[in-house]
Amino acid sequence: LPLCFPQKLWKMLESDQFRSIWWSEGGKCVAINKDLFKVEVLGRGVRQRVFNTRHFKSVIRQMNLYGFTKMQRNFQRSASLPEFLAEEAAASAHSQILYYYNPSFNRAHPWLLGMCKRR
Repeated sequence: LPLCFPQKLWKMLESDQFRSIWWSEGGKCVAINKDLFKVEVLGRGVRQRVFNTRHFKSVIRQMNLYGFTKMQRNFQRSASLPEFLAEEAAASAHSQILYYYNPSFNRAHPWLLGMCKRR
């Protein structure tokens, strides 16, 4: 039987083959480096295609269909200009990383994976 989307995602997260996707927030969230994911997982010439698409939007659509929600990152801003500028640069680099949460998709509770149903 082919794996459903959440199972494929889980296998990617548990594999050391992918640098573009990982567990964050102690295994409660999925972190995706958008640009690296596009090359590493969806790009041309990828040997083992995980998803039947080359489009990042299609992957995000699947995440939404399975109940994942995008998490916002809130950065506290410093008052001093040098610190503020350094934080802006870090936030800009950080903006390529997207975080998604699903209460039934938790590294510490793999048995919940069966609760991830398509809407």
